[in-house]
Amino acid sequence: MQPAFARAFAQLTTGIYVLTVREGERRHGMSSSWVTQVSGDPPLVMAAVDWRHRTHEVLRRTGRFALNVVGTRSKALEDYFYSGAARRPDNLDSVAWEDSPAGLPYLREAMVSLECRIVSEIGAGDHTLFVAEVKHVIERSQDRPLTSLDLEYVYVGEVIRR
Repeated sequence: MQPAFARAFAQLTTGIYVLTVREGERRHGMSSSWVTQVSGDPPLVMAAVDWRHRTHEVLRRTGRFALNVVGTRSKALEDYFYSGAARRPDNLDSVAWEDSPAGLPYLREAMVSLECRIVSEIGAGDHTLFVAEVKHVIERSQDRPLTSLDLEYVYVGEVIRR
């Protein structure tokens, strides 16, 4: 990516989330910042996932994910899922989680968790946009959501240090 593009994209504020999946007994989470609401009726969200990431094929096979909203008091979630320690297939052994009604991992430190069922996917360059209907929500705290402005780095297709 050209440096000017990277600097410009770094100014687009994004929320910080952990997208979690389950396939059989394996559970995995990944840091995710390219997420947005796309419809109110039905309630739909969109998550962009790099097609090279291990989670991508799990999403295609299972058609489901949980979206965990990271708050400022739970920044340790982002620190962990961004770190090298989380780059393994079953990486939830270091964090507290519970099953959603459909058996997806909800992270207990997240301020909000949403259970999502994928309704469509759209190829978009090196990512796939997974559009999903929100089936269940649990709220845990009244924290402020963590955003890309709170981090020392930003992901714009590559990691850029501020």
